[in-house]
Amino acid sequence: MEILEENARFVLKDGDKEIGEMTWSKAGETRMIIDHTFVDPAYRGQGLAEKLVAKGVEKARKEQKKIIPLCPFAKKEFERKPEYADVWNQ
Repeated sequence: MEILEENARFVLKDGDKEIGEMTWSKAGETRMIIDHTFVDPAYRGQGLAEKLVAKGVEKARKEQKKIIPLCPFAKKEFERKPEYADVWNQ
């Protein structure tokens, strides 16, 4: 499985099959909004959604941006992981 970045989203692929995604939008020059995270039900329970959110955090750190996690799953990840505090726009 691999995660690719394309058009304001990270796409999770199993071979040629798209099995998940995390989308974001810009909120000015210094912030991004994570607005949606999805993993195909057949692939859930493997920590894949967490990996998608982690890629968003990695991107924000690289681009020196803060994240507004509007997606309920992403918000829960930010609440559970203190290591994301540096990019969380609270």
